[in-house]
Amino acid sequence: MKRVLSKAFSLPHFRGVFKPAQMGFTSRAAVLTLAASILSLHCTAEDTKQAKPTTGSQNHTLVNTTNTPHPAPEKSDTVLRHAVFFSFNENSSDADVQKVVKAFAALPKKIDAIIDFQSGINNSPEGLDDGFTHCFLLTFKDEEGRETYLPHPAHREFGATLRPHLNDVFVIDYWGEMPDPAPKRQLKHAVFFKFKEDADPAAIKQVEEAFAALPSKIDSIKSFEWGTNNSPETHDDDFTHCFMVTFDSEEGREKYLPHPDHLQFVEVLKPVLDKVRVLDFWEDGFRKNRKKK
Repeated sequence: MKRVLSKAFSLPHFRGVFKPAQMGFTSRAAVLTLAASILSLHCTAEDTKQAKPTTGSQNHTLVNTTNTPHPAPEKSDTVLRHAVFFSFNENSSDADVQKVVKAFAALPKKIDAIIDFQSGINNSPEGLDDGFTHCFLLTFKDEEGRETYLPHPAHREFGATLRPHLNDVFVIDYWGEMPDPAPKRQLKHAVFFKFKEDADPAAIKQVEEAFAALPSKIDSIKSFEWGTNNSPETHDDDFTHCFMVTFDSEEGREKYLPHPDHLQFVEVLKPVLDKVRVLDFWEDGFRKNRKKK
């Protein structure tokens, strides 16, 4: 298993189940153009900032919280998503990484507050993953569930397994909804935005509305949810928005990326975007012990 650990942006690299040969020439060109356009915006913004210092894995903590309350929306079917992404140390073996993955996947059987657990390996063709390779999406019924989970002894024990191999961690929490019915196969397309400091709130709202309108325009989107980050931890890298798009096939994603309505949305996004991060993963392989609310 090849792991890409560089934190620098690069041209799109293709991994996992998705391969460029599976795409038509037009689709490959559209993906490359889209990624290069977004990448150019990010690089321009980053050139004006001081580089983020690199820290060793010994400085990462899994429970590093603030006390800011984030009440749930007033919806009976709302759930709290906890999206977690890892990159691993270069000297950690595939066996070491697999041990971490299995330890994480075992948590739903140890912590009742986890009502759903999905995970997989990043396979995005866009090259906007910042080196993160492993994706996990946990679901809690409410904030109390998260409050039970974070300091839980089983979670802390998992942290001890993870820490020697951890290069970096990225965490975003947001309010979502359980799809009914959920697609049988779920290719998750997780998109995160950091907006410019001087971005007009009205322009950000326009981005939110434009993205939320895409499922009604692109039929390969099988489910969709989005929210603003409410994680009490400090691993969000200043990203504020998460959009979780679900396809049921690579072909669905291939249709979505170069779709005219998606490209039109990107034009709405460009003026206010500071940075974007994208990770895709098949949820099959590690899903454990799904529970109903």
